[in-house]
Amino acid sequence: MFGYFGITNNGVNLAINLLGLFLAFVWLALVYWTRVDAKRRIKRPGARRLRDRALAVPLRRHDHLPDPAPPEYLEDIRERELEMAAAEARLAQVSYLACQQCGNEVEKDYLICPACHSRLREPCESCRRPLETHWTVCPYCEAPVVGALHQRRRREAYAAEMPPGA
Repeated sequence: MFGYFGITNNGVNLAINLLGLFLAFVWLALVYWTRVDAKRRIKRPGARRLRDRALAVPLRRHDHLPDPAPPEYLEDIRERELEMAAAEARLAQVSYLACQQCGNEVEKDYLICPACHSRLREPCESCRRPLETHWTVCPYCEAPVVGALHQRRRREAYAAEMPPGA
């Protein structure tokens, strides 16, 4: 009985069979890994099928087909987009606000708008830091908020209760 390439040695034929089996296993493992990798990277199922067809026929040249897989995983793309959205939201909240009268950007600690000179916040009577209108105690010096801020709040509430034209 003739073996591979005319070799009659059973040991060499066994080694050739094992090598062929190993190469077939490696090729199938590469096909499987590429399919799994493509699922993790590509949103469109049609692009995945294109890649699977390219793997099924390894002897044909597929230089004319573009590689449909982006260089990063879909989970990484989603995570980066969420981080960017969170960072943009933090930046929007951090230090700039808009004046309610003129719409110009003002910093959070401004007491009046530098453009239209409208009052944005009232200062604390003890530490002079800007206070929000709904605060009842200064968070910087722990002083109770009294005086102009409460009077302004009462005036606003009274004006809201008044009928129009009165």
